[in-house]
Amino acid sequence: MFDILEISPSDLARYAAIPMTLDVRTIFDIRLADNGLGGVGLVETPVSPYTKDYDEFGGPLSWPDEFDVSRWGFFLALHNGGQALGGAAVAWNTNGVNMLEGRSDLSVLWDIRVHPEWRKQGLGRALFAQSVQWSHQRGCTRMKIETQNINVPACRFYAAQGCQLGDIRRFAYQDEPAVAHEAQLNWYLNLLDKHLI
Repeated sequence: MFDILEISPSDLARYAAIPMTLDVRTIFDIRLADNGLGGVGLVETPVSPYTKDYDEFGGPLSWPDEFDVSRWGFFLALHNGGQALGGAAVAWNTNGVNMLEGRSDLSVLWDIRVHPEWRKQGLGRALFAQSVQWSHQRGCTRMKIETQNINVPACRFYAAQGCQLGDIRRFAYQDEPAVAHEAQLNWYLNLLDKHLI
């Protein structure tokens, strides 16, 4: 049905051709009990539907201009060796990528996308597993994944893959007016867990 191929940065045009959009119908509303001293809750809440295009502010073709991607892993899920159905990008050991926290034992699942017509057919799980294996081969002990409280399907997906919510940054995007209403949710996967590899 599909094969996963590791590609070089020179093939990012094929990767970028896969749409990265999200139809937002619910969000995880962040609720603080006793100003946070009583805990933090995520409550799924309906919103007026809208579509978010994750590539609107710079997509895969801009990554090599922003970062040294020579140590990154790029993967494409291909249908019968041809049509690109999905992709994943993993950042590792790269100066200037704040998400990596200056660590060489941490990777970041920078991007994962599946063409809307091919979602819910196992491509995301296969691309995620490929990213885990690639990270493990480079000696990483943990993989980090950023998403937002508006991406409920991604949150559920990462939780189902064994990731744990590590931190909630309510004001992470305050300097970006178009997304200032979003909260950053960072997920972590323990790559030392033997059943993952």
